[in-house]
Amino acid sequence: MSDVRFCKNCLYSSDHPLGITFDEEGICSGCRIHEEKDSLDWNKRWNKLESILKPYRNKTKYDCIVPITGSQDSYFIMHIVKKKLKLNPLAVSFNKYFNTPLGIKNLANFRSTFNVDLIQQNVNPKITKEITKSTLRRFGSIYWPILAGQTSFPVQCAVRFKIPLIIWGAHQGMEQVGMFSHKHEVEMTRRYRKDHDLFGVEADQLPTIFDSLTKDDLWQFRYPDDSSLNKNSIRGIYLGNYVRWDPKAQHEEMIEKYNYLTSKFKRTFDCYDYVDCFNYMNLHDVLKLYKHGYSKVTDHACREIRFGRITRDEALDLVKKYELVEPDYIDLFCDWLGISEQSLNFIMDQHRNKNYWKKRDSRKWSFRGLSSKIKKDGKRNKVKNFEFKINSRLEYKQSSMYLTVGKGFP
Repeated sequence: MSDVRFCKNCLYSSDHPLGITFDEEGICSGCRIHEEKDSLDWNKRWNKLESILKPYRNKTKYDCIVPITGSQDSYFIMHIVKKKLKLNPLAVSFNKYFNTPLGIKNLANFRSTFNVDLIQQNVNPKITKEITKSTLRRFGSIYWPILAGQTSFPVQCAVRFKIPLIIWGAHQGMEQVGMFSHKHEVEMTRRYRKDHDLFGVEADQLPTIFDSLTKDDLWQFRYPDDSSLNKNSIRGIYLGNYVRWDPKAQHEEMIEKYNYLTSKFKRTFDCYDYVDCFNYMNLHDVLKLYKHGYSKVTDHACREIRFGRITRDEALDLVKKYELVEPDYIDLFCDWLGISEQSLNFIMDQHRNKNYWKKRDSRKWSFRGLSSKIKKDGKRNKVKNFEFKINSRLEYKQSSMYLTVGKGFP
């Protein structure tokens, strides 16, 4: 760990799982690409987007497909697509089964607000649980089936309904580590999905002698083959290449315009992201910390540094405040998956990265994460004038339960 480098501007290290580079000034590639947001001519980028979309307008009943959830950037993406670009989209949504009442409410509000057709994919819950058990054991991931489904279902719909254009939000690799420039105008690919979302494992590679899964169980998670994509000229573009992407500002605009609902989380200060899921900011986030030595609060803090809303020292204080907080809703996951909390802890411990964790006894570990290796320039300060708007909560009527399927207001 002595050779780990840290960006002099944000909190990311050379250990970032998406890959990162540093220039001669010690600034990471993610920060450098972020600087493009203040130098690019976004009016020109918008005009480029309009020219890309022109051949797709009124080509079929729907101009495009837009993948959505009950959180993240779904409202803003549809706001751009429907209100600004005046397209007629087909919205598609993949059921993650860890749904919060708040997420279902956001999704119901979304449908009535934007007045769009919506198709939802509800995979057999028994198969979903079997896949989750397998990927938790093998990769330390409870989100593999969700990521696989969310990235395959929209493409399957594009092929099935012969709608050649899919519009996504921002490219994670570009936003976090500067994997590409905005000017590259990178598009969705099978390769990126497999390498970075799915741990290098496609659906048909999942079945092993330790599972009851068969390849017949996995068709909903398969990305269409190249011949189908080429025959239908399927492409997926990212709005973040053509619109100046700022999740905090965008969510706050959606709160004002469309009553997007938000919730406080225990493990990060951002209350806009993933409010539709009981596990993303909890169990999933802890697994990320175990494997990579940092969690979602670091992603949020780095983003806010880059937008100039907090200093690097303030960001580090926020990370240290949140990253070791115990997660909520573990009991819900154990009940859903049919395992004990003791068994879950045993499996999770197998995925602790020994570069960041040292075992003290049977259930106690010392954390030596990346945040502990960053030097501070100043003393601890309370972050001023930095607020996120909380207007609701994940639960409904003081109770917590997964809503496996829901279309209306709970």
